[in-house]
Amino acid sequence: MASAAQAITATAAQLAEVGIDTAHYDARLLVAEVLGVEMRRLPSFHHAELSEAEAAALAVMLARRLDREPMSHILGRRGFWTIELRVTADTLDPRPDTETLVEAVLAALDDRGRARRLLDLGTGTGCILLALLSELGHATGLGVDASEAALEVAQANAGSLGLADRARFVLGDWGKEQDGLFDVIVSNPPYIPDGEIDGLEPEVARYEPRSALAGGPDGLDCYRALIPDIARLLAPGGIAALEVGEGQAAEVSALLAAAGLPGARVARDLGGIDRCVIVRRSSEP
Repeated sequence: MASAAQAITATAAQLAEVGIDTAHYDARLLVAEVLGVEMRRLPSFHHAELSEAEAAALAVMLARRLDREPMSHILGRRGFWTIELRVTADTLDPRPDTETLVEAVLAALDDRGRARRLLDLGTGTGCILLALLSELGHATGLGVDASEAALEVAQANAGSLGLADRARFVLGDWGKEQDGLFDVIVSNPPYIPDGEIDGLEPEVARYEPRSALAGGPDGLDCYRALIPDIARLLAPGGIAALEVGEGQAAEVSALLAAAGLPGARVARDLGGIDRCVIVRRSSEP
């Protein structure tokens, strides 16, 4: 049997051959998984020999990754913000870019200790809502999604994070079935133009749910559908934040302004791309 270090080297080489940029990192994740150890402790196991069962498990996971299945699907989880989330093929894989939205919302809140009502439209894994609730100890949240399978994942994530008593998830068409007012409304809607999806990296085009990607011919259809709901449901002084694709910030800001929410600003992700459009509703009547 090979040692863990040898398994990492061999696995990384195979992943690199098929063009995976994160080959060595993925190899370390896979070997840590079969050994049942945290990644940070992996160096202590470099000389440990993989058992026959561990080698077989690694081979199965490696075959899936060579077929470009996302690591989050193989492992069944993904780290996001400061939390770890269950991920399945029924949900969009939470991405670091989306943490830009979480950071922008938190920066816009003057008192994190206040009781607030949060609404997440198209919640998926619940990543945005649950990340915000983990930081806002007196807030409650509602996540809405059109996929029952996604809602089951989000509910399970809330339970595993100890947030089930403050998070509720319901089936719906954006905010159309909702009433009342919310202090914070967030969404990461599908924004990829339909004609561009098949050209995305295989991990996305072949494995992500298409309904979580397809934004219509120009990528803006979902914004047109959900922004009227945001305008109706956002409380005076409340904050709305939307993730956007590259080059979409100006058009989404214009849609918000046309719905009565002018003055949006843009937050950039770590790559310098305009990634989040955030607006505060006037507290004046």
